[in-house]
Amino acid sequence: MSGGVDSSVAALLLKEQGYDVTGITMQIWQSDEPVTGACCSLDAVADARQVAWKLGIPHYVFNFRDEFKSKVIDYFCDEYLKGRTPNPCIACNRYLKFDSLLNKAIAMEADYIATGHYARIMINESTGSYMLFNGIDNSKDQSYALYALTQYQLEHTLFPLGSHTKEMVRKIAEEAGLPVSNKPESQDLCFVASGRYGEFVENYGVKTRTGTFRQTSGKSLGSHKGIHHYTIGQRKGLGLALGHPAYVTAIDPETDTVWIGENQELFHNSLIAENVHYISGIPFEKPREVSAKIRYSAKRVPAVATPLEENRMQVDFKDPQRAITPGQAVVLYDGDQVLGGGTIYSVGQ
Repeated sequence: MSGGVDSSVAALLLKEQGYDVTGITMQIWQSDEPVTGACCSLDAVADARQVAWKLGIPHYVFNFRDEFKSKVIDYFCDEYLKGRTPNPCIACNRYLKFDSLLNKAIAMEADYIATGHYARIMINESTGSYMLFNGIDNSKDQSYALYALTQYQLEHTLFPLGSHTKEMVRKIAEEAGLPVSNKPESQDLCFVASGRYGEFVENYGVKTRTGTFRQTSGKSLGSHKGIHHYTIGQRKGLGLALGHPAYVTAIDPETDTVWIGENQELFHNSLIAENVHYISGIPFEKPREVSAKIRYSAKRVPAVATPLEENRMQVDFKDPQRAITPGQAVVLYDGDQVLGGGTIYSVGQ
């Protein structure tokens, strides 16, 4: 229970369905910034406790700060220093919520963990395997960030909100008199309330370096404040006056170069993904037509996924895609079903 409306309604629905529900809040990060509404803040713990009291269920706060630091924060900073753009929510789901927390719940003799994610789990009747599907509310679907879940994790997970819209969830909370029914959603990473990721990396104490902006022609455009401040497709905050729109088209961590080009240079036909995970546990044996999503906010687009050696995959798009970003996830779908995904390693032509 994060103290938000989604996890609160998830607990309510499960109780109404006859489950024996216990609320758990994960204490994972304490920011020095004033944070209101984020799942890491002190007020979130208080809100979760208040909801648990309203529902008449036990509530515990477990400390996962060490795991969060090593699995999420360290990874987040390391990726930016490599010139990549990480997705810490995927790491948090993979290593914290559905690993450390699940193990804790099983040790407490729970059968399942349940979260407020907008996604659905079904069983394949012919094989008995578990399948992951997107939530019915496309505007809130969170299946992209859950592509790394294993069969064991899906077997022991419930997503009560998968068949609900956000509007329905707020209405349920309001009708039940939950104190968080109108609580606003957090808009950024829970541990970087300001949204200034580059500053967070610097303040975290890791060693950073300045570098050079260069046009794709090779011409130097002056110095920049460090590759950890930039991401592919970025236009704002570059501090460059070229007389025309300019975008980050590539980042080279070896030379600390941020390459600057025009919008058309951001479009590519393919990518290579690494650390590929298949929800079924069974890798593709041959190229397969899929729908692919290259970032959380992107639409799914037609593509062909071809398995490669060393747990890699090539994804070829029907139409060129803009700002394919190393470090982000590419997630593969068959209709509404999540097949799996991987971390974008490189970009093709």
